[in-house]
Amino acid sequence: MPKLLQLHFKYNGPFGKEMSAQLTELAESINHEPGFIWKIWTENEKTKEAGGIYLFDDEISAQNYVRKHAVRLRPLGINEIVFKIFEVNKALSEINKFNIL
Repeated sequence: MPKLLQLHFKYNGPFGKEMSAQLTELAESINHEPGFIWKIWTENEKTKEAGGIYLFDDEISAQNYVRKHAVRLRPLGINEIVFKIFEVNKALSEINKFNIL
């Protein structure tokens, strides 16, 4: 059953187009994570936060990704991430245009 991962952290930038330019390689690498289905990147320059909403095949894949990503973020000065893993109610979500693929 798919699992939704909500993850965010304090982030001083860059944001917008500059963030896109600097993190393209990271974005491409996420596509190869075990169990990964998709990601929506999130950012809020006003509150200095960034993160994402992810969909994984299962909870183990989501948890493994959180651990790996926490290590990957440390060199950027990000030492604390907040995350939650949720069940997906597929029947209701499909009414609202959800599609796993």
